[in-house]
Amino acid sequence: MATSRLFRLRAEVAAMPSGPKASSLAYVKVRVDTGVFHLDELYDYCVPEKFSNLAAVGIRIQIPFGSNEVEGIIVERVEQPERSGTIKFITKILSPYPVATEASLKLFEEIARDYACNPWDVIRSAIPPRVASVDKTPATQELSVENREQPKKSARLRDLKKVKSRFIQLAPAIDAPEQVASMAENLLAKGSVLIVAPDESDVDQIINHLVTAKTCVLKLTASMSREERYSNFLNCLSDNKKIVVGTRSSVFAPVSELSTIIIFKESSPEHYEIRSPGWNSKDVAKKRCMLENLELITVGYCPSVQMAHAIDEGTVEFEPHQLPVVVNAFNPDHGTLLPGRIFSEIRKALKNGPVLFFAARKGYGNALLCAQCRNIAQCDCGGRLQVGGRSIPPMCVHCGKTFKEWRCGFCKGSSQYLAGRGIERASEELSRAFPGIPVIISAGDVIKDRVEAKPSLVLSTPGAQPRVTGGYAAVVILDAIRLFSHTDIRTPERARETIFETAALVGVGGNVIMVIDTVHPIVPAVTRWNIVPLLKRDLAERKELNLPPYVASAVLIVSEKESMPISAGLRKAIKDNRLPVSVQVFGPTPIAKSQSKIVLYCDHSEAGELQSFLHELQKKRSVARKDLLTLRLEPYSL
Repeated sequence: MATSRLFRLRAEVAAMPSGPKASSLAYVKVRVDTGVFHLDELYDYCVPEKFSNLAAVGIRIQIPFGSNEVEGIIVERVEQPERSGTIKFITKILSPYPVATEASLKLFEEIARDYACNPWDVIRSAIPPRVASVDKTPATQELSVENREQPKKSARLRDLKKVKSRFIQLAPAIDAPEQVASMAENLLAKGSVLIVAPDESDVDQIINHLVTAKTCVLKLTASMSREERYSNFLNCLSDNKKIVVGTRSSVFAPVSELSTIIIFKESSPEHYEIRSPGWNSKDVAKKRCMLENLELITVGYCPSVQMAHAIDEGTVEFEPHQLPVVVNAFNPDHGTLLPGRIFSEIRKALKNGPVLFFAARKGYGNALLCAQCRNIAQCDCGGRLQVGGRSIPPMCVHCGKTFKEWRCGFCKGSSQYLAGRGIERASEELSRAFPGIPVIISAGDVIKDRVEAKPSLVLSTPGAQPRVTGGYAAVVILDAIRLFSHTDIRTPERARETIFETAALVGVGGNVIMVIDTVHPIVPAVTRWNIVPLLKRDLAERKELNLPPYVASAVLIVSEKESMPISAGLRKAIKDNRLPVSVQVFGPTPIAKSQSKIVLYCDHSEAGELQSFLHELQKKRSVARKDLLTLRLEPYSL
């Protein structure tokens, strides 16, 4: 029998005395990182006299919350708290440097409301983690609250129709990052400029064209070291005109004297945050311009459907560049990479410089068919076969089984036909078709930024197109119809942007060669560099089908077990008038990993009610300690 143990009293540790409270404005309202979804209101704390000079708006502090010490940001300093009772003191000033202004704190609240999330979820994306060593550097001392004036009161939200907003179409045969960099330098006379680009490569290329700029240029991307990113973020507050270039989260950067925000490649899916709450930099920029009275410029080759809708409604001004481009379209020959009549055009171009071949697929052979009966080659497990390279036997994409002596399961033939050629297979065929010409591949893990301006065959996949001084002698878009062949509702938009962006790499006097049916509407659109007819047709189809952007949308990802009760609850909420009658519920639709998807549509005029309802639903699940739903409002794809 085990012997009993004596009871031990739990030791109590008294908190360190905070001293007297501040003589004036002794309380602050704090946005607290509670870690709990439904605890999202502002909390009152008392300011000790010893922190009075540092406790300003935007300062990171440490405060007691429940039984823990957590991080918070001061939102406002006031004379009296809103609630009675014991008010806890601030424990510590984590950094003397503000990481947000009144305007950016207001922006966090607005975005959290629009995306039905906790404001700290937005702050986590907007403000980089603190690095103590950076706080101690002399270079940042001038940014301390003690050395800065208090920020002015932020402006109220303005009418969207009064926001200065433009979409500028990029011109062909001119380097796109160079166009954006030149635009930013010209706008510096008005104040600081913030450029938001979709990825790291675009950021670096824009900064390369700003090396001679007579102003400070700051980079803000997630791939930077923590020290450099935090230092550049703090330097955004320095009192001088500057150009800040970054990826999507930089749209929140508290840039001093800011006058203009530029969104580069506006239709790119990279502008949508992957993590919850799934905001996108275009909508954040629009909201920020309304709050801070800024000019918004979106730049790209083709507007997204949302931007096209705004242009059509007159809330955005469209500035096209309708410059003619020489385009030769060739109907694809059955089973061949290059149609027969295309060779003379390519040989002619190779005399003047490099030729870019754009392929939609990476790899070697992504779809294997029987050459005799054209049936798809499949494994016993049901998976399709692919070919990884020359002289490599077919392999199942599911179970990994190899077939050294493959035979068709239908006709027993052994001849193979590669229907889905990848870029590696294309390079083999091109090297045989143009012997003696060097072949350069930019795809996968080996992406080249630039190539030399001498005759060569340059092969690239989407997003990996190298640049060349003076542009390419010709740009060949292989099997262009594949770019339009996906089932996603955004497929035509992505295909148009990709084709225009690739075609723009051609040099002056060069030509664009497209392997696609000559009657396809993309051919005259590129020839005239006029995307308007395609956008009008796309908008007309979406309006007829009542699809976004003509309706507000939301997507809920729920467990398969809960999908039916939740969808039934949403329909009952409509019946009980707790949701607007315009709300439509589609699904649940089963998706991967034992999950289901529920899609919601409603009129834009009632989108706020839908947002509030979904936010309240998440709060109730949080109170009940249930897993939060994966919620996306106005997602990139449905």
